[in-house]
Parts: sequence; structure tokens; C-alpha cells
Amino acid sequence: MLLYLLLNLGSFSIPFLYSFEKKMRFIKHWKSVFLSLTIVSIIFLIWDGIFTARGIWGFNPDYHLNILLFGMPIDEWMFFFCIPYASIFIHYSLAYFKPNLVISEKVTKSITLFFIVILLPVIFMNTDKAYTFVNYIFLVFVLLMGFFFGIKDLQRFYLSFLIILLPFFIVNGVLTGTGIDEPVVWYNNAENLGIRLLTIPIEDIGYAFTMIFLNILLIEKFKKKPQIHK
Repeated sequence: MLLYLLLNLGSFSIPFLYSFEKKMRFIKHWKSVFLSLTIVSIIFLIWDGIFTARGIWGFNPDYHLNILLFGMPIDEWMFFFCIPYASIFIHYSLAYFKPNLVISEKVTKSITLFFIVILLPVIFMNTDKAYTFVNYIFLVFVLLMGFFFGIKDLQRFYLSFLIILLPFFIVNGVLTGTGIDEPVVWYNNAENLGIRLLTIPIEDIGYAFTMIFLNILLIEKFKKKPQIHK
């Protein structure tokens, strides 16, 4: 059964087609988006490969293609391009169609500091849980990056992330076993907090935030890179 492949393609296809929409023309930023996706996917695939090898999570062969690279199915490699692209598209669609829909800088900074303060004790109290520990360290790092270098991006992203969470819960819910006999992606609960939202480990929300917002920070950096004219 090609469930993982279909989830990837289904998530990617509609945002990609709408990227050519005449007004927004999101496709015009393809260089910045592709470069960002490549960099972030490399980081996450290294992390993914180590955790897969250590048995912190793994993949059900009944639901993915029988093509493995470094112990991970090719569907998992596709995940880091398809899902972030769809999420990034949602973020920039909101920016285009609702340009004034942002949180104030003061509130954004307060929200960011609140999450950092909450996450730090969770990190220090769970050094023995690899997914919790590493995931939340990455999340705190990205929040700090946003606080000091991308506060304007955070002002919009906190809102767009709430919208992104809707398809996230659908796709990630299926991946973790909602509505199917066995999960596509299984987790070793000894390596996480053991708190599930339906079938989704609570850490996955921070994982998604880090992956998507890091892409947005890089896209904005690449978009602002000065052009060299001959």
C-alpha cells in the first residue's frame, strides 16, 4: 500500500498547482524556496537517519515504497519537501491575501519568551528522552532566531501556523495511526513524553514549527539577498 506516498503527493499537489496563480505567483520565489527546502531537509534528514538507526522511530513497510536510502524509505525523504512546501504556501498565501493580519511585535515577543520559558525546564527534566530533548532544543533555538532576527516573520507565522495545524493533524494523524490498522511511522515511547493528541506525539507540533519556520527564515533571507547586475 502506497499510503505514505499518496499523503506526500496529495499534500504537495494542490499548493504547487496554485503556486502558478496569476495574482500571487508564488512560483516566482522558487529559487529561494528550493534552496531553503534543500538546506532544512538536509538538517532534518541527518537527524531522522540517526533516530531511525537508534530505533527512536521507524517506518511500517506495509505503507511505504520499498526503496530505502540510509535506512529510511524514499517516502520519508519526500516528506521534507512536500509537507514544508504545502505549509510554506499556506503562510505566504495568508501574507498575500491578508497582509494586515499580524500580531503586534510586543505580543509576539511575549509569546516567544513564554514558550522558551516553558520549554527550558521540559528540556532539562527529560535529558533521557531523545526525541523530547533534541526536538525542544531545536525549537528553542529557532524561537531565539525568530526573536532576535525574524520577529516580523514570527508576527505572521504564529497565526499561519494555527491554520497549518489543521492539515497537519490530518496528515500526521494518519501517519501515526489514526484511522488505519497500524501507524505508518511508529515511535518508541521511551524516548518521548508519552503525551498523544489522538495518535500524534505532542513533540510533533514543535517539530513541525521548527521545520516550517526555519524554512521561512531562510526564504526571507534569500529573497532579500542583493542581486548582482552586470
